[in-house]
Amino acid sequence: MSAPRRRSSFSWLRIWAVLVKEFTQLRRDKLTYAMLLAVPLVQLLLFGYAINNDPKNLPTAVLVQENSAMSRSVLSAIARTGYFRIEHQARTPAELDRLVRDGEVQFAITIPGDFGRRVVRGDGAQVLIEADAADPSATGSALAALAQLPQEALKRELTGALARSPGSAPPFELVVHRRFNPENITAYNIVPGLLGVILSLTLVMMTALGVTREHERGTMESLLATPAQPIEVMIGKLAPYVAVGAVQAMVILGLGRLLFGVPMAGGWAGLALGLLLFIIGSLALGFLISTVARTQLQAMQMSFFYMLPSILLSGFMFPFRGMPEWAQAIGTVIPVTHFLRVVRGALLKGQTLAEMAPSILALAVFVCTVTALALARYRTTLD
Repeated sequence: MSAPRRRSSFSWLRIWAVLVKEFTQLRRDKLTYAMLLAVPLVQLLLFGYAINNDPKNLPTAVLVQENSAMSRSVLSAIARTGYFRIEHQARTPAELDRLVRDGEVQFAITIPGDFGRRVVRGDGAQVLIEADAADPSATGSALAALAQLPQEALKRELTGALARSPGSAPPFELVVHRRFNPENITAYNIVPGLLGVILSLTLVMMTALGVTREHERGTMESLLATPAQPIEVMIGKLAPYVAVGAVQAMVILGLGRLLFGVPMAGGWAGLALGLLLFIIGSLALGFLISTVARTQLQAMQMSFFYMLPSILLSGFMFPFRGMPEWAQAIGTVIPVTHFLRVVRGALLKGQTLAEMAPSILALAVFVCTVTALALARYRTTLD
């Protein structure tokens, strides 16, 4: 019977050897090393430069039915607040309504034809401001900045005989309509957004990890030995997850309605088409990640790297128009951005399929591009 092995004394040399071995292994795993550096860098840039909870220079459309010095002074005072950027001069109320419904502008301002006459007479002059309140955080500060506008905007015009006595009522009233979410309920904005984030997180990661797991276990070798074409393998593997995504969507929408009272304004055809494209695109992206990642850890890291800008730059957590132009350009490439517009447009605005066409087209382009890349990278033989 051999004598028990003596436990050696503590050695800094052995610690150093293990340390060198771990750094050597990390250096060989270039993808993991790159992710360790990239994720903090992306977080720093996004939180430091792109995120803004007080958006300014928001696109605004105006319908001026009285071209007078008073109406121009009111518009000038609104622009000076810094929150409104007048981009469109609508000619009819229908055009103004379309600009708001399509999401081209955040605000619509109407100055009626009898505005100046009512101001002079003190006869209850009004200016109508309509806000796209589907995202309450994007409009709250801007509307709050207008609180003193009726008192200040016409001081230069109302002099002499038209001057107002101290303590008198303002020369006109701002009538604010918060459209699509008049109660400013945050859940109406967050719950539809969660649909896109949850589907992205689950579908992309499930697909990426599932296919990568088969490579690690060697089961992919049997599949690659069959005469199945890459497109056939891709369809066969992703089809079950389409059903999973559809069930997730129905559960989220049902609970959103039941628990939070999220409105269901309509737009079901566009929502169904957008949902199908988004699910397919997310699964194809997961498949593409699996062709790049060599391990499940790498697949998970790459999935999270995709999710970070999807949450921060899509308009889910922070106002999309509050970000700088370069961040908005990145956000426009992210499919979650367009899917959120489809979901919110359907549930809150009741948009038709034609009104959702730009976002639907963007999702279709994403599906085609990612699918083509995934098929191009798919290996029909093992390395």
